[in-house]
Amino acid sequence: GNVLIPFDINRGYRALSHHSGLPETEVATRIRDSGLYNAYESGQIDTEQFLDRFSSLLGLTLSLAEFNEVWNSIFLPETATSEELILTLKQNHRLVLLSNTNELHYHWIRDRYPILQHFDAYTLSYAEKAMKPDERIFAAAVSYAQCAPHECFFTDDIDRYVEAARNYGIDAEIFTTESNLRHHLASRGLIPFQNS
Repeated sequence: GNVLIPFDINRGYRALSHHSGLPETEVATRIRDSGLYNAYESGQIDTEQFLDRFSSLLGLTLSLAEFNEVWNSIFLPETATSEELILTLKQNHRLVLLSNTNELHYHWIRDRYPILQHFDAYTLSYAEKAMKPDERIFAAAVSYAQCAPHECFFTDDIDRYVEAARNYGIDAEIFTTESNLRHHLASRGLIPFQNS
């Protein structure tokens, strides 16, 4: 989210407001206060349980297919990182996706954004039953990377996740733009410096 695939949470609030008849601010407050989002992303509840409880929370009467469209309306069409950069990295490095996500979001983006197919392994919070910044999810990602923590590079757009990765022994930097990420990667010898 926002490193590979950009999203706008307000698009989701608008869509849910339309289907529930509740104001967007009320939708946002109910979701935040319910704890359902984290329960779903950490694998404590499955998709069926989530849909049932979420529908009750907002008074929705959508089928799973209809809900899936609304739920995933947050994702924007263009990627935040180019496929070209991912392919450059893949030439010499094992790539592991590490994401706080849920089953509906992950399946949606996997099926619609070809960039995800280039990864060698996927560390998904709902499957690992742990979310960033929990060190258990970093341990799982390092295991999938098949190397030591200090041999890994991690980037995220959220400061506390970057700090948690560093605390686990992973070399990590905040993601702001692809250009900035390229600079971090090149300075570590992971990709060539670009000519300006």
